[in-house]
Amino acid sequence: MNRVFGKKKQAAPAPSLDDASAGLGGRVEEMDKKIAGLELELKVFKDKIKNAKSPAAKKMLQKRAMEVLKRKRMYEGQRDMVAGQQFNIDQASFGIESAKANVQTVAAMKSAGAQLKATLKNDLDIDAVEDLADDMAEMMEDFNEINEALGRNFATPDDISEGDLEAELEMLEDELEEELAEADSTPAYLQASSMPDTPTTELPSSNKVDQYGLPAVPN
Repeated sequence: MNRVFGKKKQAAPAPSLDDASAGLGGRVEEMDKKIAGLELELKVFKDKIKNAKSPAAKKMLQKRAMEVLKRKRMYEGQRDMVAGQQFNIDQASFGIESAKANVQTVAAMKSAGAQLKATLKNDLDIDAVEDLADDMAEMMEDFNEINEALGRNFATPDDISEGDLEAELEMLEDELEEELAEADSTPAYLQASSMPDTPTTELPSSNKVDQYGLPAVPN
């Protein structure tokens, strides 16, 4: 039967979203080129209309410019429509990729949860962990007691009271304050009683000058 009537052709596979988006993107680029060419034509007509000398020529140029402008608007509408289709396809592709990523994420979380549950059940015992924590706390207490015992000062006499130590400390503070007060006072060599008296006698003056016009030295 297949030889007589021929074999039924299989339908071509549907294009992928990436292929569809690429095809629409190519159409958008082609329309952009056409729009750019029409804009150049409008610029030429604009210059010609500006320089037209007769009303009839100006009217004819305006009519042709209107036709070019209509074509430009038509291509712009088609370009916007195709660009919208490409955007929708890209959004659908993004949604599919996000859904796949979510499926993988959920599967990974399920696997991790199962592994964690098995580890807690087979490898970790909460009672054993609590016992270990209690043992560590007791060992740290013993360790602190050992450190305190080793840090004692065995050279301190037992007959010295805290009151004697405080009285001696107050005496040391008083001596320190006296030393600071003496250090801040005026040194003895700068005091007025140790300074020599200011001379009050005036030196003898002479009006005589030598041969160079300088005051002569008295004999």
